[in-house]
Amino acid sequence: MTGDTIYALSSGNPPAAIAIVRISGPQAGLALERLAGKIPEPRHAGLSALRDPESGQTLDNALTLWFPGPGSSTGENLAELHLHGGRAVVAAVSAVLGRFDGFRAAEPGEFTRRAFENGRIDLAEAEGLADLLTAETESQRRAALLLAGGGLSRQVEGWQQRILGLSAAVEAALDFSDEVDVGDELPRGWLDRLRNLAGEMSAVLAGPPAERLKEGIKVVIAGPPNAGKSTLLNRLAGRQAAITSAIAGTTRDLVEAPTALGGIPFLLVDTAGLRESTDEIETIGVGLAQASLEDADIILWLGSPEDCPDRERAILVETRSDLAKPLHPEAEVHLSGATGEGVDRLVALLLDRSKMLIPQEGEVAINRRHRSILLSSLTSLADAGAAHDLLIRSEYLRQARGQLDRITGRAGVEDMLDSLFGAFCIGK
Repeated sequence: MTGDTIYALSSGNPPAAIAIVRISGPQAGLALERLAGKIPEPRHAGLSALRDPESGQTLDNALTLWFPGPGSSTGENLAELHLHGGRAVVAAVSAVLGRFDGFRAAEPGEFTRRAFENGRIDLAEAEGLADLLTAETESQRRAALLLAGGGLSRQVEGWQQRILGLSAAVEAALDFSDEVDVGDELPRGWLDRLRNLAGEMSAVLAGPPAERLKEGIKVVIAGPPNAGKSTLLNRLAGRQAAITSAIAGTTRDLVEAPTALGGIPFLLVDTAGLRESTDEIETIGVGLAQASLEDADIILWLGSPEDCPDRERAILVETRSDLAKPLHPEAEVHLSGATGEGVDRLVALLLDRSKMLIPQEGEVAINRRHRSILLSSLTSLADAGAAHDLLIRSEYLRQARGQLDRITGRAGVEDMLDSLFGAFCIGK
């Protein structure tokens, strides 16, 4: 156990109906004895009058909970005080705890870090918990809950067990090989098993990245000047995010508007009208627009279909369907930026396109760190399959298995722990 006993408010900032103060560490039980006069039955709430042990003054009437380690969320002795949620109550109880020897206020994410260090959760689950705390859309919540619940960890454990089986076959072949001339006598089907495993891992690697759930699917609205791009952005965002004007070339910089549609995060980007210009500032804006098109997940093209830079990623939009003669009758969506008619049809198309761009329900979403590690492990598996010497095969398999340990935090992650847990709120 860690030497210090830590405490922090783990619920929302007061005032509130209830304020929960968590205490974790070797002396958590002592805190209950000194404040409440007793320790309740493990995992059973007790009602107690909390008193300052020095003055005898009553601080609050509270519910107390006791979770003896290692069977607690942190793996240590853990106590909870469910207080009335006034600022003065929380401040008074925290002040008394701060006077106890060996007690200190918790740092951001320290409860979760102790859970990781004590083996209650692994690193991938901690990352999922961090994502859950910042989730703003339904898709973010589902993906974070799956990661925090061990979805990726179980998948990694399964891969490691299969690599271990492949290694065992290599070791057995080594045991029965001639000591002078170690050949490549492996069981029938060994290479097929390795290729099947690599194929499964590659499929996960090729899946939609978790970053799209955080940063949003990038939808770039593009076309010639005065095509209604800014008006459409404002309609989709549900707010006045961009200036609209009948003057051509009003938008000169990129205007970004994060929004959620159907529980899915999108990053809407309004761009300068694409045209040749002698205006230096407008020319810069056009360059930014063209660069943004290259990075787009989806393009809403408001110009002539013949001028669309990428039909595969684009949805052709006519924004003046209220006119007697629309400019682009062949467009996929006909809407009026002025009245909003047809916007629902466009949103439905965006949601349909998004199905291929984000992880689906029940599908584990991996982030940049996971992808980098998975790629390294796959490289080692490929090297193991290509090697002809059994000893070399064995070493590559050991490397592939060890690299996967970095996903769950069993090895090689010390450099990123401070960054991860430091992003948590105090009390978590």
